[in-house]
Amino acid sequence: MKLPVNRRVDERHRVVTADGLTVWYTIQVSPHSRIQEVIFERSDRMPSDEECTRWLRLLISGAEATEAPGLPGARTRRFEAFEHSPDREAGAHR
Repeated sequence: MKLPVNRRVDERHRVVTADGLTVWYTIQVSPHSRIQEVIFERSDRMPSDEECTRWLRLLISGAEATEAPGLPGARTRRFEAFEHSPDREAGAHR
């Protein structure tokens, strides 16, 4: 899987496992922050906590992922991890 930066998402940023789990991964980068997003999707059921956790450990670095609210009956789960570095903001003194 190629890891995208700044939300240029296409098929290279997705992997489908042998058992049918689809995983999308993106990173948004700015001068003072980074947002990592992972989306899990299945055609037959909602992805389990175990399979999401396994992938999150591999993909998310430097922050803790939080699950975004989903719709009832959805077969998709979305997690985000925010990193903010105030030291790198415009006007910050070093």
